[in-house]
Amino acid sequence: MSLPLAKRWFERRVVDVDLTLIWEPHVHPLLRCNIWHLRGRAADLLVDTGLGVASLRTAARDLFDKSLMAVATHAHADHVGSLHEFDARLIHRDEAASLLKGRESYSLDLADYDAPSRARLARVGYDISGGLLTAAPHQGYLPGNHRQQGVEPTRVLVEGDVVDLGDRAFEVLHLPGHSPGSIGLWEAATGLLFSGDAIYDGPLLDEIPGADIAVYRHTMERLLTLPVSTVHGGHDGSFGAERLAQIAQAYLRRTDRLG
Repeated sequence: MSLPLAKRWFERRVVDVDLTLIWEPHVHPLLRCNIWHLRGRAADLLVDTGLGVASLRTAARDLFDKSLMAVATHAHADHVGSLHEFDARLIHRDEAASLLKGRESYSLDLADYDAPSRARLARVGYDISGGLLTAAPHQGYLPGNHRQQGVEPTRVLVEGDVVDLGDRAFEVLHLPGHSPGSIGLWEAATGLLFSGDAIYDGPLLDEIPGADIAVYRHTMERLLTLPVSTVHGGHDGSFGAERLAQIAQAYLRRTDRLG
């Protein structure tokens, strides 16, 4: 069955005076990444870039009016799809090889997902029986032909590095578990954390290639010590310190005998 054409692929919402959330409404929540754009004095910050089904740079060109650093919280396809469109590309060193390699085939066609795969996702809270896309970005688009374009990072990050916007500075926190090189961007002055998929307010994936439950538990324990005010995750809605504690503690209880 052919998909209807989307009138526009991306939506956006101003979160505060300098922060804009961009997302892909026609993508299933499993792969619907939060894309964060933060204005800085000397440079802007872009946290994650979505699936790459349509051009992010073109759709949001009015936002990208100065030097911009595109930071990938990790190299999963739903977070780095449009990273190749930007000149400054930052990612943790443990994800750099995966980013460079890309994926020759990353099907978004439900027919390419077998019954056990669908059942496994359903068990953790992601029912994809209705499909991964609800619309097509352009005429003739075939979800089964989707590709993740490989690209070389221009800066490799490690724990403790700083991403400096001139008037704001974010410390790189290595938060592995969901993937080996998952990171968060932490602004100590405000308690703001861009957490990627290390923690978000939805079903956390820890049984996928590259995930490690024991390591993920250490990340959750670390997050519980962080004096956050606001967490902007890689999926779903933003939340504060109380909700972070609930999510992290629930994960630790659930995995107590697994880690």
